Amino acid sequence: MKEENLNDLRAFVAVARERSFTRAAAQLGLSRSALSHAMTALEARLGVRLLTRTTRSVSTTEAGMRLLNTLDPMFSELDAELASLRSRRDQPVGTVRITADDHAITNILWPRLRPLLRDHPGIRIELSADYALTDIAAHRFDAGVRIGSRVDKDMIAVRIAPDLRMAVVASPECLAGGPPPAAPQDLAGRPCINLRLSTHGGLYAWDFEKEGRASTVRVDGQAVFNNTFLMLRAALDGVGFAYVPFDLARPHIEQGRLIPVLKDWWPLFPGYHLYYANRRQLAPALALVIETLRWREDGPGPMGARR
Repeated sequence: MKEENLNDLRAFVAVARERSFTRAAAQLGLSRSALSHAMTALEARLGVRLLTRTTRSVSTTEAGMRLLNTLDPMFSELDAELASLRSRRDQPVGTVRITADDHAITNILWPRLRPLLRDHPGIRIELSADYALTDIAAHRFDAGVRIGSRVDKDMIAVRIAPDLRMAVVASPECLAGGPPPAAPQDLAGRPCINLRLSTHGGLYAWDFEKEGRASTVRVDGQAVFNNTFLMLRAALDGVGFAYVPFDLARPHIEQGRLIPVLKDWWPLFPGYHLYYANRRQLAPALALVIETLRWREDGPGPMGARR
């Protein structure tokens, strides 16, 4: 239906309700003559008289009454729905889909977003665990999470966590067979637990840093996972050395279930950042999620920082 026809039908309903061109014209913000011409044109298009006009009053014909009885409830329902939508346009509603690795989801995203779901019933959160550097536009995600702030030029990155300390740990049983490694290269030939990256299909090389010197070591072992928590579990089971975020290993270190090694070489990475498409206007739900996750500079120190 053309917009001008819809407007003419609304105008007809106003005239039929008010039984007056003068009052209906004032309600619609039109001149009386313009309204009268519009009704004449509507009747001509429909090929039927809708209104009976006299010098003192306006009434509907039988055909006009039938049309009024059809249009009146339709427009009332439409107006009510439009009013409802306008009242909700600034409310955070809808689904926000985020891709991130398992550590970020478990330790950062979910703890902060769980209260948001309680306070905003209109929001739905979908979290997808993946180590790949996902193209969020191609896979229809609203946002992604990665370590560091380097993103494509059409993306915006927002820090959501402090810097991240990585650690090398092993169980007391694993270390019982000999001295602990004194340098990263000493891990060669030792049983280690690997992480397979879904992006390239390869195994993650362990990065180290000490006094400005960087070192990268490729390790080997019997166990390979694509999940940080499973790597930690394998380390607790004595399978080998694991390279995991220190904040995950710390409780087990404090309770003696894991032993830290190569502490002077533990690297510090830029913290997790949330990245999303550079749009002029964000959906209210996504904007609220971003502000909920945004890292505040007055927060605690680096994740896994040695106190």
